[in-house]
Amino acid sequence: MTHHLSTEIAVVGAGVIGMAVALRLRAQGHEVVMIDPNDPGAGASYGNAGTIADYAVLPVGTPDVLKNLPSLLFDRNSPLAIRHAALPTLAPWLLRFARQSLPAAAARNAQAIAALLANATRSWEDFATEIGGAALLQRRGCLYLYETARAFRAAEADMAQRRRLGITVELIRPEALAAMEPGLPAVEGGAAYFPQAVFLSDPGRMMGCLADAVSRAGVPHLRHAITRLSRQLDGVVLEGQGLRLHARRVILAAGAHSRPLAAQAGDAVPLDTERGYHVEWAMERPLLSRPTCPTTRGFYLCPMSGRLRVAGTVELGGLTAPPAAHRIARLVAGARAIFPDLGAPTRSWMGFRPSMPDSLPVIAASARGPEVIHAYGHGHIGLTLAPITARIVADLVAGRPPELDIAPYSVRRF
Repeated sequence: MTHHLSTEIAVVGAGVIGMAVALRLRAQGHEVVMIDPNDPGAGASYGNAGTIADYAVLPVGTPDVLKNLPSLLFDRNSPLAIRHAALPTLAPWLLRFARQSLPAAAARNAQAIAALLANATRSWEDFATEIGGAALLQRRGCLYLYETARAFRAAEADMAQRRRLGITVELIRPEALAAMEPGLPAVEGGAAYFPQAVFLSDPGRMMGCLADAVSRAGVPHLRHAITRLSRQLDGVVLEGQGLRLHARRVILAAGAHSRPLAAQAGDAVPLDTERGYHVEWAMERPLLSRPTCPTTRGFYLCPMSGRLRVAGTVELGGLTAPPAAHRIARLVAGARAIFPDLGAPTRSWMGFRPSMPDSLPVIAASARGPEVIHAYGHGHIGLTLAPITARIVADLVAGRPPELDIAPYSVRRF
């Protein structure tokens, strides 16, 4: 039996982006439904490192990454790796990624990302209060750890670039690092400390707070997988097994699953999938007090409620392959290199990040018409940008000039 429904606005996707958008639009008086076959916030929104990463202004693709791209992609233990079976389908994306890693493009992308992130921390503080999750927001900053003196010296240029983009960061010596995080092993190098960064002590609980707020606001959650999108004279029809929904406006916020629907809307968006992993150890007392990224290892050590989460690495490999055991083993080995006394992990997880070649999210009306609005492709900063994305989408729906100049994020760039 197929249910025939109608609404003013349909939000496809119930991750942190989709929920934030739905809540914002409902608060502005719109009739909104949210569509996702899974529990709200159950994917990458739950499994991330929990950092509100206002300092993450550099794109994944940079000249340094481009120089080392062959060795990075084809070393199965690299922080940035590719499933060889996925290479034929990934080749067009990789070519775009290479072009966006050239100096001029990478500089433009960094400036655009910095503009988006400028008020990320303040936006999340207001957002967490609004949804009843303020107690989960921890204001202790974040660390990049440099285990060698050479790596610490090389970080000076990186941090100078971030400062030029408006980021507050301090380079601290081993003695200061030891005083700040006595549980970390002694290192030869030091650390970069981002004092304004905040993090979530429990991303899953924060997603629960957000889901509850969306439900209290009166936004229904339809548990369907949308497989077809078609434009009509008076709006858009969404279809999936057991559902046919007519909406005057559709917001595509399905993360890594957005590309087929974007194509049906008339936009060929070069979105692909990063497979992210985390491993957790249950513990009563945290081994450190703030997220810490050992930079050469490509993951974060994240102190969370009742556990240590080790999250990170980038694996390009699509949506269908099972988790790679060696990626999980790499996280376990890397965590034990920092904390040798860790025993067997309590659990592991894999999720999907929606990844664009230039690291810029797609937040824009469709080139075919404003009945469809794109809101996905945030890569590593989806959690960070959720409240800001919701604000931009609300401006697009209202036909207002956006608070941010969103031209760099328009699908017209494709």
